[in-house]
Amino acid sequence: MGNTISGPQDIQAVVTRDTDIGGAFNGAVVKLLSKKAPVTAVIGYYGVDDHTWTGYYVTDDSPIKSAQDLIGKKVAVNTLGAHHEFMVREYLERAGLNAQDAKQVSLIVTPPVAAEQSLRSANVDVAQLGGVLRDKALERGGIHPLFTDQDLFGTFTAGSYVLRDDFIAKNPNTTRHLVTALARAIEWARETPPDEVRARYTRIIKERRRAESADAIPYWKSTGVAQPGGLITDDEFQIWINWLVKDGLLQAGQVQPASLYTNEFNPYAGAAGDGARP
Repeated sequence: MGNTISGPQDIQAVVTRDTDIGGAFNGAVVKLLSKKAPVTAVIGYYGVDDHTWTGYYVTDDSPIKSAQDLIGKKVAVNTLGAHHEFMVREYLERAGLNAQDAKQVSLIVTPPVAAEQSLRSANVDVAQLGGVLRDKALERGGIHPLFTDQDLFGTFTAGSYVLRDDFIAKNPNTTRHLVTALARAIEWARETPPDEVRARYTRIIKERRRAESADAIPYWKSTGVAQPGGLITDDEFQIWINWLVKDGLLQAGQVQPASLYTNEFNPYAGAAGDGARP
């Protein structure tokens, strides 16, 4: 894995063989695989729950109180075609905005570390903030969420790691070892008290001596992953398939969720809906 600017780019790098594993929002995974990309989702790795979520924030003196008020306004998102664009568009649709009105809501690509400042300086009208960036912004005060991704969808696994199909075929043991290690780490973090997880993260950073900062660790709350060990379920892809069909980017029946992922290599298979691609 390497550093990329977004989930969509991350999984595209797997297709182009620049990396062997990449992760992205499940809607972006659906879009990529619907184009017959030779990759398969193997484990869910991030999500949304009561502790880990993203808010779409306005300043306390903002006139924006509803989705209707967003017409003609600017919303900062980290990238297009991924988690935060889908959430904004879902919010607008649920509020009843038609396609023409929704097009008047501008999505402005903004690095997450700059989103708060962009909001406070009025360069954008709404900013998506999550994790440590959200918590630090809230400590400074003066902002509140217009809506959150948890408001829209509750608890759900939002993104998956993918591997190339030829990598899986040539390296089944390596694939199993990798997915098993990830699954056990995810499940440990899901079941262990947060203070203990944060202490382990801090110790790892200290002991591997890479001049890394542990400043963000106190703000860690959970993985947000919904299923044991990051197991993937049909529903986690079907919801975005339905969205893309509704948006005209896919045909009804064009993509089946079970064709996009496998739980074959996950040691927790059987603990939840564990469909697998043949």
